[in-house]
Amino acid sequence: MATRHFLTLLDLSAEELRYLIQRAISIKNGLKTHGPTYTPFANRTLAMIFEKSSTRTRVSFETAMAQFGGHALFLSPRDTQLGRGEPIGDTARVLSEMVDAVMIRTFSHAGLEEFAAASEVPVINALTDDYHPCQLLADVMTWTELRGSVRGRTAVWIGDGNNMCHSWINAARQFDFQLRVCCPEGYEPRQDLLDAAGDRVTIHRDPMEAVAGADLVTTDVWASMGQEEEQAKREADFAGFQVTEAMLDRAAKDVLFLHCLPAHRGEEISETLLDDPRAVVWQEAGNRLHAQKALIEFLLLGRVEH
Repeated sequence: MATRHFLTLLDLSAEELRYLIQRAISIKNGLKTHGPTYTPFANRTLAMIFEKSSTRTRVSFETAMAQFGGHALFLSPRDTQLGRGEPIGDTARVLSEMVDAVMIRTFSHAGLEEFAAASEVPVINALTDDYHPCQLLADVMTWTELRGSVRGRTAVWIGDGNNMCHSWINAARQFDFQLRVCCPEGYEPRQDLLDAAGDRVTIHRDPMEAVAGADLVTTDVWASMGQEEEQAKREADFAGFQVTEAMLDRAAKDVLFLHCLPAHRGEEISETLLDDPRAVVWQEAGNRLHAQKALIEFLLLGRVEH
């Protein structure tokens, strides 16, 4: 099988993504029933390159490889030749000779693409400044577990048109649901992604109107990693965009709230929103493990029917 990479949700077909969601649910149920007895990756190694800090990403990928019987290597620029100026492609070629797959959490999406182009083993995007597709696998998995098929449903993104928003746009295309993006002027997502999504994605300015009747509401911090110096300006620009219990009351009765975490209580969400039963962020966070297991399995072994 030719080497497959997972840099955005568009790298897999819609049908393959649906398979991954169902496979992730199956893997999760098997782990709950039998424990970590399914170990297809004995003597397999995943290299994990981190240029951005992480909690959920590192723990979920490292645990996934351990439970699958394999091994994960944590690499940072401080520990590798990448931090001393080795060309990205050279590092990719070297790692291709030693490991079975590479996971990268970094800033530049173009740099990730350059790495993948030189790699002979699967490369997984664990976050760039442009996309966070692994998070969307966990998000759609959570939505599917709790509400069934997401096709034809309506999700609302409230906040910055950032990497998470970009991946939600791609998810709307691939999983065939409607997405309302509600952001202040000047914080819109990339126009090329909106154009490609067509009528599946619409832009809104009033959060209370945007959430009306919605099946799912989600958001992210107002200032992402690398934008801390913009914090004060962003707090002013996003005034009125905080997701609250009252906002969820305008949505569908069975609405779900997601957040990729970490969350800043009192900023993009109310102080108490994560205590609301409509917020399913802990299940969402835990599903990073299972969705990424399904992804790694697919990239290394192809489809597995159990």
